[in-house]
Amino acid sequence: MMGNTLAKRCAAEAVGTGLLLATIVGSGIMGERLASGNVALALLANSLATGAGLSVYILVFGPISGAHFNPLVSLAGGVLGELPWRQVSAYIGAQVLGGFAGVAAAHVMFHAPLWTPSTQVRAGFPLIASEAVAAFGLLVVVLILSRRAPGAVAYAVGAYILAAYWFTGSTSFANPAVTMARAFTDTFTGIRLLDVPGFLVGQVVGASAAVALVRWLDVQGDSGS
Repeated sequence: MMGNTLAKRCAAEAVGTGLLLATIVGSGIMGERLASGNVALALLANSLATGAGLSVYILVFGPISGAHFNPLVSLAGGVLGELPWRQVSAYIGAQVLGGFAGVAAAHVMFHAPLWTPSTQVRAGFPLIASEAVAAFGLLVVVLILSRRAPGAVAYAVGAYILAAYWFTGSTSFANPAVTMARAFTDTFTGIRLLDVPGFLVGQVVGASAAVALVRWLDVQGDSGS
């Protein structure tokens, strides 16, 4: 990863995040259409596609940029001194832009306007708490396994997101770039703009708790064990 320029790493983050959003939104649209009103079946299709796709994208882009695809992961890298803050801001910009491009790509594939504000209501403290739990779990998985078993990160993250679709009340957005982009798809996977700030607060709280826990546990790589 060190041999890649910042521009190449940001491109990898943008493309990877874009593919992730195309997978989330596209599978949500397809699942809803094929499920004929069965929300559980639509969510199953959406979660399976997202978990599998995320694992693949991490495997593909991990050697280039680290495959963060998530501002929370990049910010954690900055806080822990693993990623320079200039690169953190560049990564986050690339992730947000890539996310919006991914939504547009999904909409093009399913003959919808490029971006449409969502009317999907996701409000209330239980959903905000769900996002805190989802983000906490995701960051714990990423931060610990990246030190102890980096080869397992792609599979573990995909499996965690698949599971978190089902055990969290919010269906585990756990990603500010994903959350903001999904505010502009008025489909199964959307979130109303009014509800975005609450999700972001929950995500930051959960991620902060995960960083604090990993610091306290003092998790080191194999050479430090």
